[in-house]
Amino acid sequence: MLAPRIKYSSHPFVCLVKLLSDKRPQYYRYCRKAKAIFKELQLKKEPYVVELDRREDGSEIQDALSEIVGRRTVPQVFVHGKHLGGSDDTVEAYESGKLAKLLNIGVKDDL
Repeated sequence: MLAPRIKYSSHPFVCLVKLLSDKRPQYYRYCRKAKAIFKELQLKKEPYVVELDRREDGSEIQDALSEIVGRRTVPQVFVHGKHLGGSDDTVEAYESGKLAKLLNIGVKDDL
């Protein structure tokens, strides 16, 4: 399990992000991109977003993330408990319609 405090498999859409990182500002851009996709999808239920930089155990969760998916970078997105990937993977899945299918929502005509 990612961390006992993160029940990522019990939420349809989970994104682990860092939004305020001074050490790695590139995280901010990629995390914002992933969060923008959530808004585009107009989900009925808000995605479960874990802002690692706002949690005391954020570093521990990021370490566990590395063990589970082989990456420590953020964002990392999970759909129905399965790892979708990072920012580029999420954008690709959105643009191809795969993400909509995984979330059982209608696919946009312009995809």
